Amino acid sequence: MTQHTFEAKNDLEQKLLAAMSGGLPSDEFMRELMAAQVFMPVQDEKESGIKGFQRTTRATPLVIADDVGGNALVVFTSPERAKDFLTDYPGYGGGLLTEFTWILERMEPGFSIVLNPGLEAGIDVEPDIVAQMLELMAAEAAKN
Repeated sequence: MTQHTFEAKNDLEQKLLAAMSGGLPSDEFMRELMAAQVFMPVQDEKESGIKGFQRTTRATPLVIADDVGGNALVVFTSPERAKDFLTDYPGYGGGLLTEFTWILERMEPGFSIVLNPGLEAGIDVEPDIVAQMLELMAAEAAKN
């Protein structure tokens, strides 16, 4: 089995690698993440006739159990990064490429976020950090 080195293919991945190596403070990376676009796998609808096509506006995102038995929303830095991971989750062939803040606004309290699970360049965003990000978004919105 050959070991693959993770090569950044976009700006978010470059910042993620910098944060993981200590070259970018974690709070600064979280701000960058909030300004970024991510890929969120969603469950395919049955019998839509077109693979990966959603007929409804209510997408069902991929949620897995985190290390402590809580719920973690799965997102990736790009659709290509999701391919290998999703082979273990049949029915999640589609997804949304959207702003990270759009996802945050729709999350329930207590969820964590897993960015790039199964890859060497990935992070877990704990529920308390998710809550802090939501507070920061609210503060920024109040300024405007």
